[in-house]
Amino acid sequence: MNYTVRDSTPGDCKDIMRLIVDLAEYEKMPNEVKLSHKELEADGFSSNPFFKCLVAEVPEEFKSKEGHTIVGYGFYFFTYCTWKGRVVYLEDLYVMPEFRGKGIGKALMSRIAQIGRAQGCVRMQFTVLDWNKPSLDFYSSHGAVNLTATEGWQMLRFEGEALEKLAQNAN
Repeated sequence: MNYTVRDSTPGDCKDIMRLIVDLAEYEKMPNEVKLSHKELEADGFSSNPFFKCLVAEVPEEFKSKEGHTIVGYGFYFFTYCTWKGRVVYLEDLYVMPEFRGKGIGKALMSRIAQIGRAQGCVRMQFTVLDWNKPSLDFYSSHGAVNLTATEGWQMLRFEGEALEKLAQNAN
């Protein structure tokens, strides 16, 4: 299949939002998406962007059943590990179901790894839902290590009222 992996542009944000909603539905959390393409534009394309994103695009003759040419995305940002140094964090990797198995997901993931290495990153981190065996198998087949299984790490978060309460306790 002919496709291109490229940096996203502000004009891609509506398509990226569509894919984010698709991913949320696949992950059985459709009501968790609270963003719009406008927040993506503001947060990803300002003078100090919070994230980076690649898109996978197919030519018009290979567009999806719904008429889309942007068929996948890889959403990432840079963070830091106090033990190892620079890290690229893969927030989302998603390819529309009808375009899976054609190398698009691997191409997006490999390009993000390449970008990370060029920035001096020593690893790429991400999370996968425990029931998502196809994704777990995909990442494992490319050499990823499941840290929950090997090291016992658990992912936690503060949000909403809990985050607000914690912030109010700062001196």
